[in-house]
Amino acid sequence: MKIKPVVLEKINTRHTNYLIDFEFETNITFIIGDSGTGKSAVFSFINEFSYEEKRLRCFNYIDYNKNYKQSIRNSKNKIFVIDNADILLDDGMRRYISKDVMNQYIIIGRNPRGLALSYDEIYEIESSESNDIICFRLKKALI
Repeated sequence: MKIKPVVLEKINTRHTNYLIDFEFETNITFIIGDSGTGKSAVFSFINEFSYEEKRLRCFNYIDYNKNYKQSIRNSKNKIFVIDNADILLDDGMRRYISKDVMNQYIIIGRNPRGLALSYDEIYEIESSESNDIICFRLKKALI
């Protein structure tokens, strides 16, 4: 189910020599990719940006035993960035996220099952370098 972003249409932030320049078309953006393509680095940079942008909430494998599910269910107008989604998101949370029209999600994982996504909602990270700045952008995944 495609829903326009409900919180932010883009994230643009810089960390030292790295620039994150993401534009969102739907409220769920699923990011896949091989190891070493920048997924965890991007999560780290967005997590750092979340200290400035209070609408962002970031979760990864470290939060497995914390009450992140309740945080998601009790929130409105937030962007949840979830790394290691294959570990964190059980079938119930995937169903919940797929129907949530009050929040926006950036999900990093290998398996988008249970999120009711179409192929054009699945992305990879593309990086380019210019003037010693590495820029990360989203591109449609070739699956």
